[in-house]
Parts: sequence; C-alpha cells; structure tokens
Amino acid sequence: MSASESSGSVVRRILLGSQLRRLRESRGITREAAGYSIRASESKISRMELGRVSFKARDVEDLLTLYGVNDARERDALLALAREANVAGWWHSYGDVLPGWFQTYVGLESAASLIRTYEVQFVHGLLQTEAYAHAVVSRGMPGAPAADVERRVALRQERQKLLVAERAPELHCVLDEAALRRPYGDRAVMRGQLQHLIDMSERPNVRLQVMPFHFGGHAGESGAFTMLRFPESDLSDLVYLEQLTSALYLDKPDEVAQYERVMGCLQADSPSPEDSRDLLRGLLQLN
Repeated sequence: MSASESSGSVVRRILLGSQLRRLRESRGITREAAGYSIRASESKISRMELGRVSFKARDVEDLLTLYGVNDARERDALLALAREANVAGWWHSYGDVLPGWFQTYVGLESAASLIRTYEVQFVHGLLQTEAYAHAVVSRGMPGAPAADVERRVALRQERQKLLVAERAPELHCVLDEAALRRPYGDRAVMRGQLQHLIDMSERPNVRLQVMPFHFGGHAGESGAFTMLRFPESDLSDLVYLEQLTSALYLDKPDEVAQYERVMGCLQADSPSPEDSRDLLRGLLQLN
C-alpha cells in the first residue's frame, strides 16, 4: 500500500459521502428512510454522508438501488470508491496513542496539496525536531508513561515525511514570535529547533513567516488554525480547529472565507520569508 493510497482513504470517504448525500437529496429521500433501507439509524446515514465512518459494500449497493442508480458504470465507480475509502492509513498503527478525532486530521493532512497554518503556542508539528517534540508532548502529558510519549513523538516524526515526499504539499506557516521565544526543553533543544526552522524554510515547498511582537495586534486574534486544500476539485477547503478533547472541521464557504481573509492578512503583515529567516537567525544567536 502506497502512502498516497492510505492518505487518500479519508478523502475518498468524504467524496463518497458527499455523492451519496447528493443522490439522496435529488430523490427527496429523508435520512430516516435511507437508514431504514440499510437497517441503520438516521445518525448512521449522517455519519456516512460526512465521511466519518467506513462503508460496507452491501450498504452502498442498497443505497444506490434506493436512490435509483441503475447504470452499471456509475454503480461500479461508486462501489470502487467505497473499497478505496476503507483502506487503513499508516496512522492507524498509532491508534493506541492517537485520539480518534485526530486520526481524521492526520489522514486529511496527508492528502492535502496545500497546508496553511498559524501557530502561537509552539512550533507546528510538521516543523518540530524530535527533541522539541519530545519536550512539547511531555509538557502536554504530565505523568504519562514514557512509552506513550515516545509513540506520540514517533507519530509526529512520521507525519513530517510528508514534506519531503515525491508529491509533497506546499506548507505555508505563520508562527507567532511567542512560539519561538517560549522555551520547550533546554537551550540546546531550542537552538536545534531554530536551526531546523531555518533549514526547512529554504525548502521550495515551505513558506515560513514569523509574526513579530513589534507588529502589535494582528488578524490572528482568535488563535491557532489550519487550512487544508486538496487536489480533488470535488472537495472543498477545510479549516481545522483543535480543542483539548476534540476538534472542529469547518467547510461552509462563508466560514472558510473568513479564515482565508485572516491568513491573507497574517501573510501580508508578517515579514517576508527571507526577512523571517533573518529574524530566526537573530533568535538563534540569542540562545
């Protein structure tokens, strides 16, 4: 199984779910009636249409029959999509330390063609060194078994392979200066992290900017967020907002547009990637 196959499974679930919803609505069939046809609840249909559960071939076949999809080619294409959507991603092997709600994000992140993010508390996970990640995870999980900490750090390192893959996505990251000045680990850890940011910022697919303290108040007042764009034209941009025990995924055009505006302002108001790299070098000299 290739990385693209495993990462694409989450996207395919969402695509299949959206097509099933479109077919149901075009026939004027309620979720309750659709659920009855496959011996399931209305909430199960809702989860299927949102791409939050795996698909049984029999359920998809029964729904397609209910929705009047009789063309063999159309049925075969949707059933093939269902099979592809059930492929387990590499991150499932970390299920012992990975919350279910974050598994969805890792899959979406792996399938994105453009990742735009703003961070204020610490360096974004895709750009963390192993030592820095260990310090962040340890601080966030006080008293956790050392094995769990190591597993979470290993997961973070595995995610980072995305940026050096053959079809690596673009990463546009704005880091608040607070994330760079807040120490995680000792001076050696912070120096290593700053140097890593300098090195990564020189990659052609990475655009790294720093929002400096001296700018004052800025558009990112609501806190950290991540925006994901996918190569599939049928899939809209998503905004990911992480919380302590769950996450929000926003895809309504008007909500996504507001975050687009904020990200645009953050990028416009922050020093250029070249100037931000100089700022990082200055911070490195201070550590």
